[in-house]
Amino acid sequence: MVHPDQVVAQQARPRPTLLSMNGVEAKVIEALRKQGEISRTDITNLTGWSKAKTSQKIRELVNKGLLVEVGEGASQGGRRPRLLRINDRLGYLVGLDIGATSLDIALADVGGKICQRRSALVDVRQAPEEYLKDCRALILEMASAQGCLPDQILGIGIGVPGPVDFGRGVLVAPPLMPDWENYHIGDFFQPAFPSAFVVVDNDVNIMALGEQRAGDGAGIDHFIFVKIGTGIGSGIVSNGKIHRGSYGSAGDIGHICVDKQGPICRCGNTGCLEAMAAGPAISEKAMLAAKNGSSPLLRQMMEVNGGVLRPEDVNAACREGDQAALDIIRASGEMIGDVLAGLVNFFNPSHIFIGGGITNFGNHLLVAIRRAVLRRSLPLATTHLAINFSRMGPDIGVTGAIALVNEYLFQPEA
Repeated sequence: MVHPDQVVAQQARPRPTLLSMNGVEAKVIEALRKQGEISRTDITNLTGWSKAKTSQKIRELVNKGLLVEVGEGASQGGRRPRLLRINDRLGYLVGLDIGATSLDIALADVGGKICQRRSALVDVRQAPEEYLKDCRALILEMASAQGCLPDQILGIGIGVPGPVDFGRGVLVAPPLMPDWENYHIGDFFQPAFPSAFVVVDNDVNIMALGEQRAGDGAGIDHFIFVKIGTGIGSGIVSNGKIHRGSYGSAGDIGHICVDKQGPICRCGNTGCLEAMAAGPAISEKAMLAAKNGSSPLLRQMMEVNGGVLRPEDVNAACREGDQAALDIIRASGEMIGDVLAGLVNFFNPSHIFIGGGITNFGNHLLVAIRRAVLRRSLPLATTHLAINFSRMGPDIGVTGAIALVNEYLFQPEA
Protein backbone atom coordinates (compact mmCIF):
# COMPACT_ATOMS: atom_id res chain seq x y z
CA MET A 1 0.00 0.00 0.00
CA VAL A 2 1.25 3.51 -0.87
CA HIS A 3 0.72 6.00 1.93
CA PRO A 4 -0.27 9.51 0.84
CA ASP A 5 2.89 10.95 2.41
CA GLN A 6 4.88 9.04 -0.24
CA VAL A 7 3.29 11.13 -2.99
CA VAL A 8 6.61 12.70 -4.00
CA ALA A 9 7.94 9.36 -5.11
CA GLN A 10 4.75 8.32 -6.88
CA GLN A 11 2.77 11.31 -8.10
CA ALA A 12 5.33 14.04 -8.59
CA ARG A 13 8.00 13.97 -11.27
CA PRO A 14 11.62 14.69 -10.24
CA ARG A 15 12.32 18.28 -9.24
CA PRO A 16 14.89 20.44 -10.99
CA THR A 17 18.44 20.09 -9.65
CA LEU A 18 18.25 23.72 -8.54
CA LEU A 19 15.92 22.79 -5.69
CA SER A 20 17.71 19.69 -4.42
CA MET A 21 18.83 19.93 -0.79
CA ASN A 22 19.45 17.90 2.31
CA GLY A 23 17.02 17.45 5.15
CA VAL A 24 18.27 20.27 7.39
CA GLU A 25 18.34 22.73 4.49
CA ALA A 26 14.78 21.72 3.67
CA LYS A 27 13.85 22.44 7.30
CA VAL A 28 15.21 25.98 6.95
CA ILE A 29 13.31 26.51 3.72
CA GLU A 30 10.12 25.20 5.33
CA ALA A 31 10.45 27.71 8.15
CA LEU A 32 10.96 30.49 5.62
CA ARG A 33 8.00 29.31 3.58
CA LYS A 34 5.72 29.53 6.60
CA GLN A 35 7.11 32.69 8.21
CA GLY A 36 8.13 34.67 5.14
CA GLU A 37 11.30 36.26 6.52
CA ILE A 38 13.59 35.11 9.34
CA SER A 39 17.01 36.05 10.70
CA ARG A 40 20.19 34.03 11.05
CA THR A 41 19.52 33.81 14.80
CA ASP A 42 16.12 32.30 14.07
CA ILE A 43 17.79 29.71 11.84
CA THR A 44 20.38 28.93 14.53
CA ASN A 45 17.61 28.38 17.08
CA LEU A 46 15.62 26.30 14.61
CA THR A 47 18.43 23.97 13.57
CA GLY A 48 20.67 23.87 16.64
CA TRP A 49 23.66 24.79 14.47
CA SER A 50 26.50 26.94 15.72
CA LYS A 51 26.67 30.52 14.44
CA ALA A 52 29.57 29.56 12.19
CA LYS A 53 27.72 26.62 10.68
CA THR A 54 24.60 28.75 10.23
CA SER A 55 26.63 31.33 8.27
CA GLN A 56 28.16 28.57 6.14
CA LYS A 57 24.82 26.92 5.36
CA ILE A 58 23.18 30.24 4.55
CA ARG A 59 26.00 31.04 2.13
CA GLU A 60 25.42 27.69 0.44
CA LEU A 61 21.66 28.31 0.14
CA VAL A 62 22.27 31.82 -1.19
CA ASN A 63 24.80 30.48 -3.72
CA LYS A 64 22.26 27.89 -4.84
CA GLY A 65 19.88 30.75 -5.48
CA LEU A 66 17.38 29.51 -2.90
CA LEU A 67 17.68 32.42 -0.43
CA VAL A 68 18.16 36.18 -0.72
CA GLU A 69 18.78 38.87 1.87
CA VAL A 70 15.99 41.43 2.14
CA GLY A 71 17.21 44.04 4.62
CA GLU A 72 17.20 44.38 8.38
CA GLY A 73 14.68 43.42 11.01
CA ALA A 74 13.77 45.05 14.31
CA SER A 75 16.49 45.24 16.94
CA GLN A 76 16.17 42.93 19.94
CA GLY A 77 18.59 45.01 22.01
CA GLY A 78 21.67 44.76 19.84
CA ARG A 79 22.55 45.03 16.17
CA ARG A 80 19.54 44.84 13.87
CA PRO A 81 19.38 41.35 12.34
CA ARG A 82 19.65 40.86 8.57
CA LEU A 83 16.62 39.04 7.25
CA LEU A 84 16.42 36.27 4.67
CA ARG A 85 13.60 34.99 2.51
CA ILE A 86 13.10 32.48 -0.29
CA ASN A 87 14.20 33.81 -3.66
CA ASP A 88 10.91 34.44 -5.44
CA ARG A 89 12.72 34.56 -8.78
CA LEU A 90 13.48 30.85 -8.70
CA GLY A 91 10.43 30.22 -10.83
CA TYR A 92 6.66 30.01 -10.66
CA LEU A 93 3.93 27.75 -9.38
CA VAL A 94 0.45 27.15 -10.77
CA GLY A 95 -2.70 26.41 -8.78
CA LEU A 96 -5.77 24.93 -10.52
CA ASP A 97 -9.12 24.69 -8.78
CA ILE A 98 -11.35 22.54 -10.99
CA GLY A 99 -15.02 22.76 -10.14
CA ALA A 100 -18.06 21.05 -11.61
CA THR A 101 -18.89 24.04 -13.79
CA SER A 102 -16.02 26.47 -13.25
CA LEU A 103 -12.27 26.69 -13.40
CA ASP A 104 -9.97 28.98 -11.41
CA ILE A 105 -6.25 29.20 -12.16
CA ALA A 106 -3.50 31.28 -10.55
CA LEU A 107 0.19 31.77 -11.26
CA ALA A 108 2.31 32.49 -8.17
CA ASP A 109 5.95 32.94 -7.28
CA VAL A 110 7.61 30.30 -5.11
CA GLY A 111 6.73 32.29 -2.02
CA GLY A 112 3.06 31.75 -2.83
CA LYS A 113 2.25 35.33 -3.90
CA ILE A 114 -0.33 35.26 -6.71
CA CYS A 115 0.88 37.14 -9.77
CA GLN A 116 -1.78 36.26 -12.36
CA ARG A 117 -5.34 34.98 -12.02
CA ARG A 118 -7.86 33.58 -14.52
CA SER A 119 -11.36 32.08 -14.30
CA ALA A 120 -13.59 30.35 -16.82
CA LEU A 121 -16.90 28.51 -17.05
CA VAL A 122 -16.02 24.98 -18.13
CA ASP A 123 -17.99 21.73 -17.86
CA VAL A 124 -16.00 19.07 -16.04
CA ARG A 125 -18.00 16.34 -17.79
CA GLN A 126 -15.85 16.91 -20.88
CA ALA A 127 -13.17 14.39 -21.79
CA PRO A 128 -10.07 15.17 -19.72
CA GLU A 129 -7.91 15.98 -22.75
CA GLU A 130 -10.34 18.64 -23.95
CA TYR A 131 -10.76 20.16 -20.49
CA LEU A 132 -7.03 20.21 -19.78
CA LYS A 133 -6.29 21.83 -23.13
CA ASP A 134 -8.24 24.85 -21.90
CA CYS A 135 -6.26 24.75 -18.64
CA ARG A 136 -2.96 24.60 -20.50
CA ALA A 137 -3.96 27.52 -22.72
CA LEU A 138 -4.83 29.66 -19.69
CA ILE A 139 -1.56 28.76 -17.94
CA LEU A 140 0.43 29.74 -21.04
CA GLU A 141 -1.55 32.98 -21.28
CA MET A 142 -0.76 33.84 -17.65
CA ALA A 143 2.89 32.89 -18.08
CA SER A 144 3.20 35.14 -21.14
CA ALA A 145 1.57 38.05 -19.30
CA GLN A 146 4.05 37.56 -16.43
CA GLY A 147 7.08 37.23 -18.73
CA CYS A 148 7.52 33.64 -17.58
CA LEU A 149 8.78 30.90 -19.88
CA PRO A 150 7.09 27.48 -19.68
CA ASP A 151 10.24 25.86 -18.29
CA GLN A 152 10.23 28.38 -15.41
CA ILE A 153 7.07 26.79 -14.04
CA LEU A 154 8.33 24.46 -11.32
CA GLY A 155 5.11 22.91 -10.04
CA ILE A 156 1.39 22.62 -10.70
CA GLY A 157 -1.10 21.87 -7.90
CA ILE A 158 -4.57 20.71 -8.92
CA GLY A 159 -7.81 20.26 -7.00
CA VAL A 160 -10.47 18.08 -8.65
CA PRO A 161 -14.10 17.40 -7.57
CA GLY A 162 -13.88 13.67 -6.98
CA PRO A 163 -12.13 10.90 -5.00
CA VAL A 164 -8.38 11.01 -5.61
CA ASP A 165 -5.94 8.17 -5.03
CA PHE A 166 -3.40 10.64 -3.70
CA GLY A 167 -0.40 8.36 -3.99
CA ARG A 168 -0.96 7.91 -7.74
CA GLY A 169 -2.53 11.26 -8.49
CA VAL A 170 -5.57 9.84 -10.29
CA LEU A 171 -9.33 9.99 -9.78
CA VAL A 172 -11.10 6.78 -8.84
CA ALA A 173 -14.79 6.33 -9.78
CA PRO A 174 -15.57 10.07 -9.77
CA PRO A 175 -19.38 10.51 -9.97
CA LEU A 176 -19.19 13.93 -11.64
CA MET A 177 -16.48 13.12 -14.18
CA PRO A 178 -16.45 9.40 -15.08
CA ASP A 179 -14.21 9.87 -18.14
CA TRP A 180 -11.41 11.03 -15.85
CA GLU A 181 -11.08 7.74 -13.97
CA ASN A 182 -7.43 6.66 -13.72
CA TYR A 183 -6.43 9.44 -16.11
CA HIS A 184 -2.89 10.68 -15.31
CA ILE A 185 -3.33 14.43 -15.27
CA GLY A 186 0.35 15.01 -14.62
CA ASP A 187 1.36 13.28 -17.83
CA PHE A 188 -0.79 15.69 -19.83
CA PHE A 189 1.14 18.75 -18.60
CA GLN A 190 4.65 17.26 -18.87
CA PRO A 191 5.38 18.14 -22.54
CA ALA A 192 4.31 21.78 -22.16
CA PHE A 193 5.98 22.35 -18.78
CA PRO A 194 9.10 20.15 -18.68
CA SER A 195 10.47 21.56 -15.40
CA ALA A 196 7.22 21.19 -13.47
CA PHE A 197 5.91 18.42 -11.29
CA VAL A 198 2.20 17.98 -10.75
CA VAL A 199 0.35 17.13 -7.52
CA VAL A 200 -3.38 16.27 -7.66
CA ASP A 201 -5.76 16.22 -4.70
CA ASN A 202 -9.46 16.37 -3.94
CA ASP A 203 -10.82 19.91 -4.28
CA VAL A 204 -12.02 20.14 -0.67
CA ASN A 205 -8.62 19.15 0.67
CA ILE A 206 -7.25 21.95 -1.48
CA MET A 207 -9.74 24.39 0.04
CA ALA A 208 -8.82 23.24 3.56
CA LEU A 209 -5.18 23.95 2.74
CA GLY A 210 -6.14 27.39 1.47
CA GLU A 211 -8.02 28.09 4.71
CA GLN A 212 -5.03 26.89 6.72
CA ARG A 213 -2.53 28.93 4.71
CA ALA A 214 -4.31 32.27 4.37
CA GLY A 215 -7.66 32.13 6.18
CA ASP A 216 -9.04 31.87 9.68
CA GLY A 217 -7.71 28.31 9.88
CA ALA A 218 -4.11 29.54 10.16
CA GLY A 219 -2.54 28.17 13.32
CA ILE A 220 -5.46 25.83 14.07
CA ASP A 221 -4.48 22.18 14.51
CA HIS A 222 -7.87 20.45 14.27
CA PHE A 223 -10.60 21.69 11.95
CA ILE A 224 -12.97 20.54 9.23
CA PHE A 225 -13.57 22.44 6.02
CA VAL A 226 -16.92 21.68 4.38
CA LYS A 227 -17.72 22.56 0.78
CA ILE A 228 -21.37 22.81 -0.21
CA GLY A 229 -22.04 23.26 -3.90
CA THR A 230 -22.92 20.89 -6.71
CA GLY A 231 -21.61 18.24 -4.33
CA ILE A 232 -20.75 18.11 -0.64
CA GLY A 233 -17.38 17.13 0.76
CA SER A 234 -15.00 17.90 3.60
CA GLY A 235 -11.30 18.38 4.16
CA ILE A 236 -9.96 17.30 7.55
CA VAL A 237 -6.99 19.01 9.19
CA SER A 238 -5.61 16.93 12.05
CA ASN A 239 -2.52 17.92 14.03
CA GLY A 240 -1.96 20.70 11.53
CA LYS A 241 -1.91 18.42 8.48
CA ILE A 242 -4.46 17.27 5.93
CA HIS A 243 -5.77 13.85 6.89
CA ARG A 244 -6.33 11.85 3.69
CA GLY A 245 -6.66 8.33 5.05
CA SER A 246 -5.01 5.23 3.58
CA TYR A 247 -5.56 6.10 -0.07
CA GLY A 248 -6.83 9.69 -0.06
CA SER A 249 -10.61 9.37 0.26
CA ALA A 250 -11.05 10.61 3.84
CA GLY A 251 -13.66 13.31 4.27
CA ASP A 252 -16.08 12.27 1.51
CA ILE A 253 -19.14 13.05 3.63
CA GLY A 254 -21.42 13.72 0.66
CA HIS A 255 -22.10 10.00 0.35
CA ILE A 256 -23.08 9.35 3.95
CA CYS A 257 -26.67 8.11 3.95
CA VAL A 258 -29.22 10.40 5.57
CA ASP A 259 -32.38 8.69 4.27
CA LYS A 260 -32.49 5.10 3.00
CA GLN A 261 -35.73 5.92 1.20
CA GLY A 262 -34.23 9.00 -0.42
CA PRO A 263 -33.43 9.65 -4.09
CA ILE A 264 -30.75 7.82 -6.02
CA CYS A 265 -27.39 9.56 -5.83
CA ARG A 266 -24.89 9.84 -8.67
CA CYS A 267 -22.77 7.29 -6.83
CA GLY A 268 -25.55 4.70 -7.28
CA ASN A 269 -26.70 4.56 -3.67
CA THR A 270 -29.88 6.08 -2.24
CA GLY A 271 -30.37 8.92 0.20
CA CYS A 272 -26.82 10.31 0.23
CA LEU A 273 -26.34 13.71 1.87
CA GLU A 274 -25.25 15.13 -1.50
CA ALA A 275 -28.40 13.89 -3.21
CA MET A 276 -30.57 15.34 -0.45
CA ALA A 277 -28.96 18.68 0.43
CA ALA A 278 -26.53 19.92 -2.26
CA GLY A 279 -27.24 22.50 -4.95
CA PRO A 280 -29.08 20.22 -7.44
CA ALA A 281 -31.31 18.85 -4.66
CA ILE A 282 -32.19 22.39 -3.58
CA SER A 283 -33.12 23.25 -7.17
CA GLU A 284 -35.30 20.14 -7.52
CA LYS A 285 -37.17 20.85 -4.30
CA ALA A 286 -37.71 24.44 -5.38
CA MET A 287 -39.17 23.38 -8.73
CA LEU A 288 -41.49 20.98 -6.94
CA ALA A 289 -42.66 23.82 -4.66
CA ALA A 290 -43.23 25.98 -7.74
CA LYS A 291 -45.24 23.32 -9.52
CA ASN A 292 -47.42 22.27 -6.59
CA GLY A 293 -48.38 25.82 -5.72
CA SER A 294 -46.43 26.06 -2.44
CA SER A 295 -44.56 29.09 -3.73
CA PRO A 296 -46.05 31.48 -6.29
CA LEU A 297 -42.79 33.43 -6.23
CA LEU A 298 -40.69 30.39 -7.17
CA ARG A 299 -43.22 29.54 -9.88
CA GLN A 300 -42.86 33.05 -11.30
CA MET A 301 -39.06 32.74 -11.23
CA MET A 302 -39.20 29.35 -12.92
CA GLU A 303 -41.33 30.73 -15.75
CA VAL A 304 -38.90 33.61 -16.27
CA ASN A 305 -35.96 31.15 -16.30
CA GLY A 306 -37.48 28.89 -18.94
CA GLY A 307 -38.78 26.18 -16.63
CA VAL A 308 -35.75 25.75 -14.36
CA LEU A 309 -34.64 27.08 -10.97
CA ARG A 310 -31.09 27.48 -9.69
CA PRO A 311 -29.95 27.53 -6.07
CA GLU A 312 -29.38 31.28 -6.34
CA ASP A 313 -33.06 31.67 -7.26
CA VAL A 314 -34.03 29.89 -4.05
CA ASN A 315 -31.73 32.22 -2.13
CA ALA A 316 -33.30 35.26 -3.81
CA ALA A 317 -36.81 34.01 -3.00
CA CYS A 318 -35.80 33.45 0.62
CA ARG A 319 -34.55 37.04 0.84
CA GLU A 320 -37.97 38.12 -0.40
CA GLY A 321 -39.56 36.30 2.53
CA ASP A 322 -40.76 33.21 0.64
CA GLN A 323 -41.55 30.54 3.24
CA ALA A 324 -41.11 27.57 0.89
CA ALA A 325 -37.62 28.74 -0.07
CA LEU A 326 -36.74 29.26 3.60
CA ASP A 327 -37.96 25.77 4.47
CA ILE A 328 -35.84 24.23 1.69
CA ILE A 329 -32.71 26.03 2.88
CA ARG A 330 -33.31 25.10 6.50
CA ALA A 331 -33.94 21.46 5.64
CA SER A 332 -30.63 21.26 3.76
CA GLY A 333 -28.82 22.91 6.66
CA GLU A 334 -30.32 20.48 9.16
CA MET A 335 -29.29 17.43 7.12
CA ILE A 336 -25.77 18.76 6.71
CA GLY A 337 -25.63 19.57 10.44
CA ASP A 338 -26.80 16.07 11.38
CA VAL A 339 -23.91 14.54 9.42
CA LEU A 340 -21.42 17.05 10.81
CA ALA A 341 -22.58 16.20 14.34
CA GLY A 342 -21.31 12.67 13.80
CA LEU A 343 -17.96 14.03 12.65
CA VAL A 344 -17.78 16.34 15.67
CA ASN A 345 -18.39 13.44 18.05
CA PHE A 346 -15.81 11.32 16.24
CA PHE A 347 -13.07 13.85 15.47
CA ASN A 348 -13.65 16.67 18.02
CA PRO A 349 -12.47 19.61 15.90
CA SER A 350 -12.20 23.11 17.36
CA HIS A 351 -13.56 24.75 14.20
CA ILE A 352 -15.74 23.98 11.19
CA PHE A 353 -15.38 26.26 8.18
CA ILE A 354 -18.03 26.15 5.47
CA GLY A 355 -17.39 27.20 1.87
CA GLY A 356 -18.72 26.63 -1.63
CA GLY A 357 -21.40 28.32 -3.70
CA ILE A 358 -24.30 27.49 -1.39
CA THR A 359 -22.74 29.51 1.42
CA ASN A 360 -24.15 32.61 -0.27
CA PHE A 361 -27.42 31.56 1.38
CA GLY A 362 -26.23 33.28 4.53
CA ASN A 363 -27.42 32.97 8.09
CA HIS A 364 -30.52 30.82 7.51
CA LEU A 365 -28.30 27.97 6.30
CA LEU A 366 -25.60 28.55 8.91
CA VAL A 367 -28.04 28.71 11.82
CA ALA A 368 -29.70 25.46 10.71
CA ILE A 369 -26.32 23.72 10.54
CA ARG A 370 -25.28 25.02 13.95
CA ARG A 371 -28.53 23.96 15.61
CA ALA A 372 -28.31 20.44 14.25
CA VAL A 373 -24.69 20.06 15.33
CA LEU A 374 -25.39 21.35 18.83
CA ARG A 375 -28.50 19.19 19.16
CA ARG A 376 -26.80 15.93 18.17
CA SER A 377 -23.22 16.33 19.42
CA LEU A 378 -21.85 15.64 22.88
CA PRO A 379 -21.56 18.72 25.13
CA LEU A 380 -17.80 18.35 25.61
CA ALA A 381 -17.26 18.24 21.84
CA THR A 382 -19.16 21.49 21.29
CA THR A 383 -18.09 23.51 24.34
CA HIS A 384 -15.65 25.61 22.32
CA LEU A 385 -16.66 24.56 18.80
CA ALA A 386 -16.89 27.41 16.28
CA ILE A 387 -18.92 26.91 13.08
CA ASN A 388 -18.59 29.72 10.55
CA PHE A 389 -18.51 30.45 6.86
CA SER A 390 -15.03 30.73 5.38
CA ARG A 391 -14.04 34.31 4.63
CA MET A 392 -11.47 33.35 2.01
CA GLY A 393 -13.70 33.94 -0.99
CA PRO A 394 -13.02 32.66 -4.52
CA ASP A 395 -9.23 32.50 -4.08
CA ILE A 396 -9.37 29.72 -1.49
CA GLY A 397 -9.00 26.87 -4.03
CA VAL A 398 -6.08 28.27 -5.98
CA THR A 399 -4.40 29.38 -2.74
CA GLY A 400 -4.64 25.83 -1.42
CA ALA A 401 -3.44 24.30 -4.70
CA ILE A 402 -0.38 26.56 -4.65
CA ALA A 403 0.22 25.68 -0.99
CA LEU A 404 0.02 21.98 -1.85
CA VAL A 405 2.59 22.13 -4.61
CA ASN A 406 4.78 24.39 -2.47
CA GLU A 407 4.85 21.71 0.25
CA TYR A 408 6.68 19.38 -2.13
CA LEU A 409 8.82 21.92 -3.98
CA PHE A 410 11.47 22.05 -1.28
CA GLN A 411 11.37 18.47 -0.01
CA PRO A 412 14.81 16.94 0.63
CA GLU A 413 16.05 14.49 -1.99
CA ALA A 414 15.66 10.85 -1.05
